[in-house]
Amino acid sequence: MVAALSNGNMALLVDLVRHGDLRFDCLLSAEFAQVYKPEAEVYLTGVRLLGLEPRGAMMVAAHPIDLKGARGAGLRTAFIDRPLEYGPDSPPREDPDADISVKDLDELAARLEGRGA
Repeated sequence: MVAALSNGNMALLVDLVRHGDLRFDCLLSAEFAQVYKPEAEVYLTGVRLLGLEPRGAMMVAAHPIDLKGARGAGLRTAFIDRPLEYGPDSPPREDPDADISVKDLDELAARLEGRGA
């Protein structure tokens, strides 16, 4: 299952998914927890709504602060580098505490399926 968890409200998320032709099994908003990421309650509310335990979920993000919050709530984490997010001259970013660090979603899928990459 692939779910989006955002600080944006549900109306915004639905519009982004619809107009961006994005594919998710579920959309989750911080508004359900009535606090914002990186507060632990956001992640815990998300996994609870999905019927999971925290260790049964993985937060995938390009922002280490989101991953730190997810780890604090007991989730596994994957860091995806977006090297151009802050412009072509920005330094590389990483999250050394992430369970997995990858360059893109294809590499993450391969790693999770046990194909290396």
